[in-house]
Amino acid sequence: MITITSADAALKDYYLDAINAQLNGEVSPFFNAIAKTSENVFGKDVKFAVAKGGMDGVVAVAEDGDLPYPRSNRYYGITMPLKNIYGTIEISDKAIRASENSAGAFVNLLNAEMEGLVAGAKANFARMLYGDGNGLICTIKNNEGGNVYKVDSAKSYFKGLRVISNSSNNPMTIVDVDTENNTITLNSENGYSFGVNETIRIEGSEGNELTGLAAIFDGENLYGYDKQTESFFRPCKRSCQSDLTEDDIVDMIDNLEELSDGKINMILCSFKTRKKLASLMSNSRRIVNTAEINAGYSSVIINDVPVYADRFCPEDRIYFVNTDDFVLNQLCDWSWLEDEGGRVLKQVACKAAYSATLVKYAELVCKKPYAQGLIILNNI
Repeated sequence: MITITSADAALKDYYLDAINAQLNGEVSPFFNAIAKTSENVFGKDVKFAVAKGGMDGVVAVAEDGDLPYPRSNRYYGITMPLKNIYGTIEISDKAIRASENSAGAFVNLLNAEMEGLVAGAKANFARMLYGDGNGLICTIKNNEGGNVYKVDSAKSYFKGLRVISNSSNNPMTIVDVDTENNTITLNSENGYSFGVNETIRIEGSEGNELTGLAAIFDGENLYGYDKQTESFFRPCKRSCQSDLTEDDIVDMIDNLEELSDGKINMILCSFKTRKKLASLMSNSRRIVNTAEINAGYSSVIINDVPVYADRFCPEDRIYFVNTDDFVLNQLCDWSWLEDEGGRVLKQVACKAAYSATLVKYAELVCKKPYAQGLIILNNI
């Protein structure tokens, strides 16, 4: 007979391992390639000491010459709070009672909930890797009439999100998305409307998401350091005003490898942009299947660097990264939130339902921001 106790045990003893296996290996090519560790977590914070680099500590001198002058302050200290990432499932008491005499029915019920939870967790984690830490998803370009808005880039995953603008905390829900015409339709329960050039972000996300690629390349500060005064935290960023050329791609790769002591090992872009790159490199490109290398994701190879398409990468951006420079710092792997009695499934207040919450405390850190590159396409 299925009970809340047996369901609770199944979530902890069976489903959690399966969830971690999927969320640690099937998120995205970029996620799969970066290191994950808890070594840099101290309390609620991530603490890093990254070397400033430079060659002034090693010089050649005469046999009786002075030894190199010891250089002080050779490291930057990075301290970032861990971000709180949650996912919740809810099962009604009625559904549990209806399947209490059928183990198969109950397993199907839990499987359906787990599939939805895992899909949502994978998508949101992949999205945050490209974000600025504030849940920014798009910018309003025009009001097409009523509650339909033209945006800079409409993605299918927008549907159902509760969003706010940069000028107001009045939440609205995206009820429809037209990716072909780049429009979104919002509800009008509160009578509020968004204005042209307003930026739209997910409600409650400001400052609470992972410090993704947009945070590294945009804005004036990174990890508490001013990018203008500290060039270590200023990545290479170029704007392509005309049509993208093969030289633009090769020059970025060569420039980054010349100026840094690393090597670009991954290029990230949208599916539309990858097609453009494949066409540009038609004389030298190779299409490969990297099933053994990166969880089955296929890529185009440019100058021995794989190009991966990701649906969360903006269409006007091409990222050039060394994944060895990125670390996902985590307090622990995905875990269930338990009460004092060790229970995972808990009754929802004032409802005939039970909920369970999946949790992860993590933050993404780039150890060498200056060694990463970005080409912004103005003619996409």
